[in-house]
Amino acid sequence: MADQKVIVIGGGASGLMAAITAASAGAKVTILEHNDRMGKKLAATGNGKGNLTNLSFRPSEMYRGGDLSFVETAFAHFAVEDTISFFQSLGIYMQNKNGYLYPRSGQAKTIVNTLTAKAASLKIKQKTNEHVEAVYFDDLNKLWNVKTKTWRYEADAVILANGSKASMIAGADGTGYQIADELGLKIVKPLPALCSLKCKGMDFKQWAGVRTEGTVSLYVDDKYVCSDRGELQLTDYGISGIPVFQISRFAVRALNQKKQVSVKIDFLPDISREQFEKQWTELSENLPYKSKAECLEGYLPDKLSKFLSGQKNLISAVKEMKLTVVGDSGFEKAQVCSGGVAVSEIDPNTMEAKKYKHLYLVGELLDVDGICGGYNLQWAWTSGYLAGKNASLHK
Repeated sequence: MADQKVIVIGGGASGLMAAITAASAGAKVTILEHNDRMGKKLAATGNGKGNLTNLSFRPSEMYRGGDLSFVETAFAHFAVEDTISFFQSLGIYMQNKNGYLYPRSGQAKTIVNTLTAKAASLKIKQKTNEHVEAVYFDDLNKLWNVKTKTWRYEADAVILANGSKASMIAGADGTGYQIADELGLKIVKPLPALCSLKCKGMDFKQWAGVRTEGTVSLYVDDKYVCSDRGELQLTDYGISGIPVFQISRFAVRALNQKKQVSVKIDFLPDISREQFEKQWTELSENLPYKSKAECLEGYLPDKLSKFLSGQKNLISAVKEMKLTVVGDSGFEKAQVCSGGVAVSEIDPNTMEAKKYKHLYLVGELLDVDGICGGYNLQWAWTSGYLAGKNASLHK
C-alpha cells in the first residue's frame, strides 16, 4: 500500500507538530505556509523566549471555549509530560520558571529551528509563500484537493492548521475560518482574546506608562464575572498587562453582545479597604507636611500617586477604581482569539471533522483558547499530535 499523502495547511506550532507526527509514522507530508518562512508567530511567543508549556495544568481552569470536556479528552492522549519528552528527544531541554517551561536557550526561535530541522530530516516538503484558496474533496478520485494561487495539490488527508486572526504577523488573516465555513463547518464568531482593554471615565494620559501590582475584576451588566492579579500596565487608552489579558476574553465577548462591561481595580490588593482607610487617616494626621500624592508614594509609583490623589474619593480610587470598558486593542495586538470552528464539529480523540473523513483541524483555528502561560502552545502540541497521528493512518 502506498504511503499516505498528507497536506498540512499552516506552518505554525500546531502545523509543524502535526507534520512531524504524521511523517514519523510514515506519511508523505507537505506543509503549505502563507508566510516566507515557517513558525513566524511561534518565534515571537513568550516575548521571544518561547513559553512551551506549563507544569501547572488543570484544563478546566486554564482553558475556555464551547466545551471543556473536549480539551480534557484530547489532553488525555497527549499532555504536558508528552510535550516535555517530545522536545527533549529533539534536543531541547526546559528551564522551569515557577512552572512556566522555556527552552534553556531562552529563545523561541530555538523551537522553530528545532522543528523545521526535524521536518527536513523526515523529508517533509516545506513550501512557503503558498496562499491556499480552496480545499475540497474529489469524489471521483477519492482525494482531497488543495488549491493555491499557483498549484493544485492532492492528498489522502488534509490538516487545517491555519491559526487565528490574532497577531501582527502577516498571514493571520482568518483564511482557515473561510475554508471551514465553505466546507459547512459551524464557526463561533472569532474575537480578540489575551488583549488590552480600552476604557473611558478618566484622563488616562496622566497615568500612561505606569506598571504596578494590582487586581482587576470584571463586571458584566454589574454582575461579577472574574478577576486576576499581577502586574498591571496603565496606558493612555485604558489598561493592559497579564491580569487584563486573562479577563479580556469575557469582556470582549460581552461587548460583542452589547452588554455593559466594567472593571474595578484594586491597586493595593494586600491591604483591605478598612486597613488602608485606617492607615491613611494616621498618615494624614502624623505627616501634615506631606501632600496626598506624597503620602501615596509610600504605596504606589509617584505618577500613579499623583493621579489618584486628584480623585474625588481617594480611598475608593485606590481600592476599587471603576472604569467602563468600551473596546479592545484589536486582532493585531491580541495573543489569541476566542471562538473559531465549533468543537462540536470535531472528534476530540483524533481532531478529525465529524462531517468529513481525513479532514483534521487543529490549534487556534478551533474554539479553544487558553490563559497566558504556555497553555495555547500546549493546545497546539496536543491537537497537532493527534491530527498528525491519525492523518497518517490508512482508513
